[in-house]
Amino acid sequence: MLLFRSEELVDTWCKRQNLERGEMLSLQQVWKLSKLWYSNRISLEYHGRSMEQVAEIFKQAGLASKFWYL
Repeated sequence: MLLFRSEELVDTWCKRQNLERGEMLSLQQVWKLSKLWYSNRISLEYHGRSMEQVAEIFKQAGLASKFWYL
């Protein structure tokens, strides 16, 4: 994950690195995703996630673009 101040800086960085632009998230979206993703990670019962569970976390976090399809 990389943090940028503006979309223009993202575009500049991508051009300089010769990379396609990926998905951009606001800090609020990152915070929501992180709370969903890490909420049970310290539980002794935690044993990873299925693809369906990951897809549901993305959905709950509002990440619905094609980028997030598994």
